[in-house]
Amino acid sequence: MNNCSKLFEASPHLHIAIPAMNELEYLPLTLQTINNQESNYKYTIYICVNQPDNWWQEKENEKFEVCKNNEQLLLYLAQLNNDKIKILDFSSKGKGWTRKKYGVGWARKVLFDHILKIAREDDLIISLDADTLIPSNYFQLIGDFFNTRPTANVLSVPYFHPLGDNYEANLAILRYEIYMRCYLINMFLINSPYAFTAIGSAIVIRIRALRKIGGITPMKSGEDFYLLQKLRKMGHIHQWLPEVVKPAARFSNRVFFGTGPAILKGAKGDWTSYPIYHPLLFQEIKKNYELIPTLFHEEIDTPFITFLKQQFQDENLWQPLRKNSKNIEQFTKAFHEKADGLRILQFFKVKQKELEITDEKGMIDSLSLFFGTIPDFLTPSFSFEELTTEQLNILREQLFAYEMLLRKRNDEHIP
Repeated sequence: MNNCSKLFEASPHLHIAIPAMNELEYLPLTLQTINNQESNYKYTIYICVNQPDNWWQEKENEKFEVCKNNEQLLLYLAQLNNDKIKILDFSSKGKGWTRKKYGVGWARKVLFDHILKIAREDDLIISLDADTLIPSNYFQLIGDFFNTRPTANVLSVPYFHPLGDNYEANLAILRYEIYMRCYLINMFLINSPYAFTAIGSAIVIRIRALRKIGGITPMKSGEDFYLLQKLRKMGHIHQWLPEVVKPAARFSNRVFFGTGPAILKGAKGDWTSYPIYHPLLFQEIKKNYELIPTLFHEEIDTPFITFLKQQFQDENLWQPLRKNSKNIEQFTKAFHEKADGLRILQFFKVKQKELEITDEKGMIDSLSLFFGTIPDFLTPSFSFEELTTEQLNILREQLFAYEMLLRKRNDEHIP
């Protein structure tokens, strides 16, 4: 067997996991971008068409229309007669979700569990959404990335929401991206282990890593965040790829938080769940990171440590960690297990509200920190509500470019 054949045999199989609910309009476009892939890697597409089974009984509202949309989608997929597409039907009458088992979290779990049963250790799950477009070299880039990095287990892929025809949706998605990018950049700048963006359509996982953590924990939404956090506690998350995935910018109430609900709430003027956190809050976390060697030997008080004790309802939070840690490296790991990405976000929400920091203040001071200057249209008294899509897009583009730089720089330091 020649070297090329050996490399081909060793190459990972790509398992494309796509949850779909009410996606007859969008999924064909996504499948077209998959069909256009120029890749040497073999792949299989798994589509979980889903909704609660009792929606079939609600014929007077939009839930029944979702069922009918899913029904048409199943017919469309069957007519494609594509042996690369495997359909997981959790939508037809009698097959939908029952009781509390429903939502995109359960759809991803069903997809991932199905793939785990048949995949090899070095195979890859590429998590996509039904409304996400990918470049023609996406599969090749991902296959090459993991094939040349045998220790890599997780990739959080860069993303970029294309703007559409809906002015209100464009305003909202730009604001949401600004929130997401300011958060990630600030987390990069303090070297937080939990500097990652959780977008379900932009995650790639090696099978062995998913098996090691016991698969995905199903949730009605936010499953991508908890999945990445779990994987991060096991090892590094890679963040860099020279291409981006392009999720659709659209209103959605199918999950409880995430992109769709964010822009739905944002269009109504409610951004309380997605504030622009002030850089000083990140600096507070950085200060705690720097105090870990001191905390290894003695008790210290900081706002974040006090907050953690309250969250865990444990005034003796650190002594068991000291007792079970042979050295500072083990204690540091144990600290980050407690002070994880969820706890940091919870701390930010509390403190931002306590300090009455506006999103506008967070924006201006973040840009000043990142770039040393701010655009002329951001006056000291500016309001997000007064910014145009063009102005918001200028901010988005600037943050995107800096984030990509930091993603690449961060990846270069992962062993």
